[in-house]
Amino acid sequence: MARFTPEQLEAARDRVVPDVVADGLRVLFCGINPGLMTAATGHHFARPGNRFWPVLHRSGFTPRLLKPSEQQELLSYGLGITNVVARPTARADELSAEEYREGGRLLALKVGRLRPRWLAVVGVTAYRAAFDDRKAQVGPQSRTIGDTRVWVLPNPSGLNAHWTAETMAEEFGRLREAAES
Repeated sequence: MARFTPEQLEAARDRVVPDVVADGLRVLFCGINPGLMTAATGHHFARPGNRFWPVLHRSGFTPRLLKPSEQQELLSYGLGITNVVARPTARADELSAEEYREGGRLLALKVGRLRPRWLAVVGVTAYRAAFDDRKAQVGPQSRTIGDTRVWVLPNPSGLNAHWTAETMAEEFGRLREAAES
């Protein structure tokens, strides 16, 4: 992983991180928003302490542990990545309620266009804010977007101490099983 100066990371706030998407995916994973390391590298979930890639592998979605720089390989497994909010920040708490709501609206349009089988939002707080569903819990949701079912996953950030890599992999695995059936 390349090292970035604070100035380089700050400059990353102005970058757009491209989605990894295709029509008809099995699962479209949706992060909260790009962190500065993700924006600097152009690779989703790039911060070293983020557990997304290890959990994705441990849950059986990928046959080997992918590096963030290998994110395009997800498409070969019927998987993709986008974000609720496109604006990169150092922390998700820098996002406004309006950004979450607008992000949820734009995400619904994107899902309607791409038609994945499942939308998997990683972060229950982000899901609640984006879709105005204060009572949502981790797991499958009753909401659908067109024919796309919705699942809320735990946030894989290293700051999320409520979930271990093992318990996260179990929840991701539940989604994988649902996506395969």
